[in-house]
Amino acid sequence: MKNQIYESTVLINAALDDPQIEGIIAKIKETIATNGGEIKEIENWGRKRLAYTVNKSKIGYYAVFRFNAPTSIISKLERFYTLDDHILRFINIKLDALALEQIEKNKAATIQQIEPALEEIEPTPKLSETEDE
Repeated sequence: MKNQIYESTVLINAALDDPQIEGIIAKIKETIATNGGEIKEIENWGRKRLAYTVNKSKIGYYAVFRFNAPTSIISKLERFYTLDDHILRFINIKLDALALEQIEKNKAATIQQIEPALEEIEPTPKLSETEDE
């Protein structure tokens, strides 16, 4: 069976503590790995305000997974997402070459915007340096 590149965006209940959210992310990674998938990238977007209430939640924690996997993994992932009460919403997308190229362009553009700002930031002195003076 040929592997495809997928992107899975998951909306997790933001009312959970950070260790609980990390536990859910670890379970998703484990589910992908045990079903023949290979994770390429994980983006944690963090807590975001939702446009509308989802399962009585106004804030959600977004996590995006990009991975190579056989097509059979999607049904298993969707079942996992549906059974976990802390996952509010999800979407799985098969990425093509054009989509991957656009993702890389967006990353490069973001890096080009951030680098000049990082150069302007002055490093803060360490505590040991200020105590000696």
